Amino acid sequence: MIKVGEYNNLRVKKETDFGVYMAAGEEEILLPKRFVPRGTKTGDELEVFLYHDSENRLIATTQRPFGKVGDIVLLKAVDATGQGAFLDWGLMKDIFVPKSQQHATMVAGQEYLVMIYLDKMTGRVAASEKIDQYLSNEELTVKELDPVELLIYRRNDLGFQVIINGKHTGILHANEIFKQVDIGDKIPGFVKSIKEENKIDVVLGKRGYDKVEDEAGKILRLLQENDGYLPYHDKSDPEEIYAFFGMSKKTFKMTTGNLYKQKRIIFTQTGIKLLDEEA
Repeated sequence: MIKVGEYNNLRVKKETDFGVYMAAGEEEILLPKRFVPRGTKTGDELEVFLYHDSENRLIATTQRPFGKVGDIVLLKAVDATGQGAFLDWGLMKDIFVPKSQQHATMVAGQEYLVMIYLDKMTGRVAASEKIDQYLSNEELTVKELDPVELLIYRRNDLGFQVIINGKHTGILHANEIFKQVDIGDKIPGFVKSIKEENKIDVVLGKRGYDKVEDEAGKILRLLQENDGYLPYHDKSDPEEIYAFFGMSKKTFKMTTGNLYKQKRIIFTQTGIKLLDEEA
């Protein structure tokens, strides 16, 4: 069974001057010539993306859109009409956002976070800015300390609301953010805690000592690249630590403490120093 708005592996049924036709059960779906890989012949299997063209014909492409059905992506509006807006999603034909699926009137040139979905009435791929209807924390598929993919959703008084694994919502608190984040960014993180009513707090990066093991190599490398000494310590400003190491002050202190216990560095009054055997 073919899936519109997704990738399908189909075989080339026949070749023509204007492209090849892919076999899809009793249907034949055109893959236009401009998208046919060089050397393709009848019988070959190709991975193609299926969607409807401007004349409502099901068509195949080897182009890769910015998202498929079920994905939440940040897209730029290229046109707006009384019925809705068209967003650039990386294909020849722009994706449509009906007026009813917009929070406010979309404006050409602006970027919007949308969910790509398959319209049940028309069978066509469309997009919706009303993402909350596709998210739920009623039945969680994550637990505390699980690694997750975070999508920065919107700002709030606490920091940012995020989408977790494309299914749930959570809060990334402002005091836990040590890097620039923007709406639409996808960032690895982990579940810090789950509170009453399945409210989730998340943190960027990896949890606990998993993070220490990853960051230890970075600190040792930076020490080696700077003659075995760096002017950073537990009294250094958190923003300075993040700007140089790309990690929070908490992670820096945890990691350097671990390296000290392993006798790989020592602390001085002004920074950290690599022990001679590491030089």
